[in-house]
Amino acid sequence: MAETRVNSVYPFGEPDVRGAVTREYRRVLHRRLPGAARPTPEEPLSRHAIVKATLGPILRLMFRPRVEGAENVPGTGPVILAGNHLTFIDSMIMPICLDRQVFFIGKDEYVTGKGFKGRLMAWFFTSVGMIPVDRDGGRGGVAALMTGRRVLEEGKIFSIYPEGTRSPDGRLYRGRTGVARLTLMTGAPVVPFAVIGTDKAQPTGAGFPRPVQVTVRFGEPLEFSRYEGMDRDRYVLRAVTDSVMAEVMRLSGQEYVDMYATKAKEAA
Repeated sequence: MAETRVNSVYPFGEPDVRGAVTREYRRVLHRRLPGAARPTPEEPLSRHAIVKATLGPILRLMFRPRVEGAENVPGTGPVILAGNHLTFIDSMIMPICLDRQVFFIGKDEYVTGKGFKGRLMAWFFTSVGMIPVDRDGGRGGVAALMTGRRVLEEGKIFSIYPEGTRSPDGRLYRGRTGVARLTLMTGAPVVPFAVIGTDKAQPTGAGFPRPVQVTVRFGEPLEFSRYEGMDRDRYVLRAVTDSVMAEVMRLSGQEYVDMYATKAKEAA
């Protein structure tokens, strides 16, 4: 077992690199442009609306999600949601807590199945906002990053798990810098979030989840305009990423481990 360094107080160095927005900035984020139409979460008969109307009540009945801070997610414009990742159902529960549709990256194997079952899975996963990307090989990370950038440039919400994979033991692991690259390339604010309790509903290795109340907590938007044009500076990328992870840790209450989750899984 590889040695890990844990600091549950403040593991990310200097706290002044955080770009937490002021109340004034939050008002600007939610302000509509003159003459702009009121935001519509989705078209009434869209596939996403149909799935949300049918699956949403089932998920709410099973997990009774307690939602905190949903007002922190801007009603219009590009937004990056960055949070912890405990289990598969995180990507189903968090989006039903918001009015706007959330897009996220998923394994392309979810949509490449054969026969009726494969087509049904593809229809379902793309309907809930999953964008399939082949993440294997050297260009997988680049493809995911460019996909996220496209979603944000279209003024939509893109969700990302900075850890890059599910936590192997319920702790919060070091974030990868893709979230920093996205916010610096697009100027989109980062809204940190935490999903709490899904690991009890669906423990590692378990099949169908069991009914357990979960909590979804959204923090205040973070903006990093001070670092504009510095998306290739690795020190800036690390500082921004650590700032986001510090907020995720605060929201989730998880213990922090200063190593990548993939490395922890390899060492187990």
